[in-house]
Amino acid sequence: MKGRMNNSYGEVLIDTEVIANYAGSTAVECFGIVGMAAVNVKDGLVKLLRRDSLTHGITVDILENKLILNFHVIVAYGVSISTVSDNLVSSVKYKVEEFTGMEVDKINIFVEGVRVID
Repeated sequence: MKGRMNNSYGEVLIDTEVIANYAGSTAVECFGIVGMAAVNVKDGLVKLLRRDSLTHGITVDILENKLILNFHVIVAYGVSISTVSDNLVSSVKYKVEEFTGMEVDKINIFVEGVRVID
């Protein structure tokens, strides 16, 4: 399903892939986030995604024109997960709402791993 906005010129449809890409770019800029993670359900393996594959670690659902974002992330070793999560939620919520003009209803964060960064 696509996000919808109506204005005086007509209707604007936003694909969920565009929202996921923007949200992923915003998320990796947050302190403590190493990157997005892809989980192989069959093997249970977690893989750190490259910057051009960010959308694989994010799912976007639209219900009643409100966004629900699910992030699968890898966090940096030694940081407070709750602080990183709070920072991620506030940054993504603000920037995605400004970008799309749609309300972010819920953001779920799944920490799939911890990495030591240099």
